[in-house]
Amino acid sequence: MLHRSTRRPQFFYTTAPLPCPYLAGRLERKIVTELTGPDAEPLHDRLSRAGFRRSHNIAYSPVCPGCQACIPIRIDAAGFLPDRTQRRVARANAEVQGNPAPARATAEQFSLFQRYQRGRHQDGDMAAMGFYDYRAMVEDTPITTGLVEFRDADGRLLGGCLTDWLSDGLSAVYSFYDPEMEKRSLGTFIVMWLVRRAVELGLPYVYLGYWVPQSRKMAYKARFHPSEVLTGGAWRPLEEYAAARSVLVPGG
Repeated sequence: MLHRSTRRPQFFYTTAPLPCPYLAGRLERKIVTELTGPDAEPLHDRLSRAGFRRSHNIAYSPVCPGCQACIPIRIDAAGFLPDRTQRRVARANAEVQGNPAPARATAEQFSLFQRYQRGRHQDGDMAAMGFYDYRAMVEDTPITTGLVEFRDADGRLLGGCLTDWLSDGLSAVYSFYDPEMEKRSLGTFIVMWLVRRAVELGLPYVYLGYWVPQSRKMAYKARFHPSEVLTGGAWRPLEEYAAARSVLVPGG
């Protein structure tokens, strides 16, 4: 008897070239696929391990001709050892509490998100987002996603991190924080909180998206040790990759 698979084929598409958001003078292209239906969760899991990222119900990966600057990176949560600067950040934010919440957008979050965009990314596309755009970013998800809110001892919202829960880790989709508190390095604190949470959940990794060594705003991702990068189809220690390519790794 002939059995036919009921699983629909997964289609992948390549986007048109657009200006690269990380490196001036370069063009960006992506391969994208839709995350829908009952297989969305396991598909997203597999694609995340293959270096893809998620936006709304789309998974994507850069496929820029002649450029491999974007390198997928993830932190080894159980092995993480904060350096002196990161320990100082932890002390400075000792009273800040992270509260995992459902992926639901609020006016309070959006107000902070707007301040962050205007303070840190005023020329970026996201600075023009309205509340409904923000709500779509947070709530339009076919997989297990949450919005971790970070509040001080008085309950004031200081930051947020849209986070995907994977079978092997947590994936930081997008984080934002009060730009007036830049000296407290809340972005670093948020990543360290995710690492601690992953350990509590018994998950081995925290996925940070793409490390771009040539980009100042993306280079920070290499400051968390130990980490792994995806090159040549395999995950390998960041220090091993950096030594082979003579790439400077902060704190390494």
